[in-house]
Amino acid sequence: MAEPLHVELVAPDRTVWSGEAATVIARTTEGDIGVLPGHAPLLGLLADGVVEIRAAGGECWVAAVHGGFLSVANDRVSVLAEYAQLAHEIDLEQARHDLERARAAGEYDEDALERVRRAEARIRAVEMTS
Repeated sequence: MAEPLHVELVAPDRTVWSGEAATVIARTTEGDIGVLPGHAPLLGLLADGVVEIRAAGGECWVAAVHGGFLSVANDRVSVLAEYAQLAHEIDLEQARHDLERARAAGEYDEDALERVRRAEARIRAVEMTS
């Protein structure tokens, strides 16, 4: 069996998750990427979305992330996000309320569209763990 990945999911204010993992799945501006042990080195720009970490012990950690970078080298995965929140920390009703408010602002407002993407990511993170 291959050695596990060492993964760190970091936001500006804290380390959100750190540990050994079997896989990491994230959305970059180039599309979704899955990382397994032995993955080639890469640097990617994160899109607003969800990062899924399948820990070496089998548990699954899901986080909503907004912007940042994903780096892979020598079985080390660093997810450096502008914002990151684990699914169990997200208030689903607040995220739904934020989504409704952002949608009401209109589809031609770039700030509102960004808030829509971010609220959708938070909702998706919670739904993935349900």
